[in-house]
Amino acid sequence: MSISDFSVRGVITALVTPFDAQGKLNESSLERLVEFQIRAGVHGLSPCGTTGETALLTFEERQRIAEIVVRVAKGRIPVLVQTGAASTAATIALTRHAQTIGASAATVVTPWYFRYGDDALIQHYVRVAESAPDFPVYLYNIPQLTGNNLSPTVVHAIADRCPNVVGLKDSSGILAQIIDSAGARGGKFNVAIGSDGLLLSAAVVGIGAGISGNANSVPELFVEFYNAFWRGDLAAARAAQARIQHARRTLKDGNDLSLFKAVLTYRGITAGGVRAPLLNTSKEMVDAAIQSLRDAGITLTPA
Repeated sequence: MSISDFSVRGVITALVTPFDAQGKLNESSLERLVEFQIRAGVHGLSPCGTTGETALLTFEERQRIAEIVVRVAKGRIPVLVQTGAASTAATIALTRHAQTIGASAATVVTPWYFRYGDDALIQHYVRVAESAPDFPVYLYNIPQLTGNNLSPTVVHAIADRCPNVVGLKDSSGILAQIIDSAGARGGKFNVAIGSDGLLLSAAVVGIGAGISGNANSVPELFVEFYNAFWRGDLAAARAAQARIQHARRTLKDGNDLSLFKAVLTYRGITAGGVRAPLLNTSKEMVDAAIQSLRDAGITLTPA
């Protein structure tokens, strides 16, 4: 199989980064989280993304996290390491590291803080892709956080120039734009939806993968959704999407990452708190969220 044929489907969990009481990486909890996700049946893992608090991690922490996830996964499911950084040089270094440790692919978020024009974004991704020509690379669009949008025009331009840019994770929530981007490379571009509320809509139009932060806490819901959709049971898929919607509302859809971690801790994986300046939610909010999930019939069995 050539690099350009690499693809993923199903739910890929955008992993949280567990911390200990001192705020340092909790390696044993990360190992347990990987095993928990694989046992739950998810179809891939993506560490060091938005949900993983990547902007608050050091370069060395990002490397270590990637190494642990790849090692524990042992090739059982794909590992897509998020290697995007604020600079092109750091992105290249992290992408090469991901390839060296045996990751399946890299997802590369747009550089942040400064606002970049289309030409700058294209040049950035071309340089990153060319630095690891034998390694699958996914673009990652989340303009509401980075301030830089990957338009379909930019996506197509990058795909045309870089055969190892195999797909896109798009968390913009703009389905029409995502569909246009999915048409890159004659429609053979592997696109993953990053907005959990659009899983069913995306799947119906042929976007068969989702990269989800909510799946940390309740991976079973996402596995249930894709299993239903793949067997052609649209009614069951709609019901699973409705349950995912409830979980999204309850867990604030990643806008309070401490809730993902609190539910994981409730399920037996000590995930710790979030890193400052993010704030941890109150115990009352955590208790209310767990009760809301349970009231909706969402099982939170121990990990």
